[in-house]
Amino acid sequence: MIMPNKLGVLLFSAALGAGAETVLSPDPWPRWRGPFDNGVARGDAPTEWSDTKNVAWKVAIPGRGFSTPVIWGDRLFLTTAVPTESAPAGQPGEGGGRGAGGGAAAGVEHKFIVMALDRRTGKTVWEAVATVARPHEGYHRKYGSFASNSPVTDGKHLWAFFGSRGIYCYTLDGRLVWKKSFRPLKMRNQFGEGTAAVLAEDRLILNFDDETDSFLVALDKTTGEELWRMARDEPSSWAPPKLVEHDGVKQIVVSATRKVRSYDPQTGKLLWECGGLGTNVIPAPVDADGRLFVMSGHREPNLLAIKLGGKGDLTGTDAVLWTNQRGNAYTASPVLDGGKLYFVTDNGMLTCLDAATGKPYYAQVRLPKPYNFKASPVAANGKLYLATEQGDVVVVKMGEKFEVLATNTLTDQFFVASPVVADGDLYLRSHENVYCIRQQ
Repeated sequence: MIMPNKLGVLLFSAALGAGAETVLSPDPWPRWRGPFDNGVARGDAPTEWSDTKNVAWKVAIPGRGFSTPVIWGDRLFLTTAVPTESAPAGQPGEGGGRGAGGGAAAGVEHKFIVMALDRRTGKTVWEAVATVARPHEGYHRKYGSFASNSPVTDGKHLWAFFGSRGIYCYTLDGRLVWKKSFRPLKMRNQFGEGTAAVLAEDRLILNFDDETDSFLVALDKTTGEELWRMARDEPSSWAPPKLVEHDGVKQIVVSATRKVRSYDPQTGKLLWECGGLGTNVIPAPVDADGRLFVMSGHREPNLLAIKLGGKGDLTGTDAVLWTNQRGNAYTASPVLDGGKLYFVTDNGMLTCLDAATGKPYYAQVRLPKPYNFKASPVAANGKLYLATEQGDVVVVKMGEKFEVLATNTLTDQFFVASPVVADGDLYLRSHENVYCIRQQ
């Protein structure tokens, strides 16, 4: 499974009014949910494309990897895992099928690879084998991979996170700086790993929620030295940590089944916690205007709007401003922009809520065709991009009324990684290829 801050929203608004600044931006998409951690891009992106229209390049990627790429300057970075042998007889297969579907490719040796592409041409700039290993357990046969954790960059280094196979720090030219390994995780139903690494200034924050001894750890980003580790009373979850700043105080928020928890990024000290989410938490938290939004969409689904600034246990207090139990996203992370919260269910029902009150502008609206989703939506210049399992990317006008602007089809593709936007281009990673969509 694959598994805003107020300042960010202001910067995005400024970028929309200054096209040149947008083009020259040095960090178009440096991390999993974009430059503002809310799924919103700087600048614009194409609205229409097809197999024969506005595709600047298409590059096949070896192996299997569903990590969302990141971009800095003229390079696009991604991870993949390439098997070096065939799966033994009787191994759970990959591809379609219903049910839990976990355990694919367990024990099969793979090369864990980091790649840098020239984002203007798609040509490979460098490729590095981080490690070769036989994973102790598998992944979801349809939606999982051994390279589902999205990398992160600060413009000087790239951190490629492979979960149980460790984390690897590279220069942007592909030189390995340091690496660090961790104990193997035991994920629910062998659904696989996929939690993104997060930068918090000089620290790298990694979350390891599994079925044994879950923990959150902070590493020195330049050396890999462990700075602190906090045990977590949580089962498997896939939501990435989120760096939040409120009233000048920085905190790391982690969304999970038993509690949403906030930690001091310097010490790991617990600042506050709040119960109320359901099981299998996957969507990334977002925040704006002193409010944090966390969501679950599996069993006992819930969405909590939490007022920042509290301490201790906030469960059931007036710090929980509003909740929502209908139409929540199970897998895809939300987009927060302009005071509106957008999210889509796995079976293609789109909702837009007023972030201040939780009241719907529209709720559980069906898209033009029956779709399934694992990729998270992204936004650019008032347009919401929704990449489906069926190979279509639906573009919806953002605002109080639901309006489809375009439905774009790439034949025989399957999207689990989320779209990426940089300098007016849209990048799509399918199960086999990476596409650059560029207005011609």
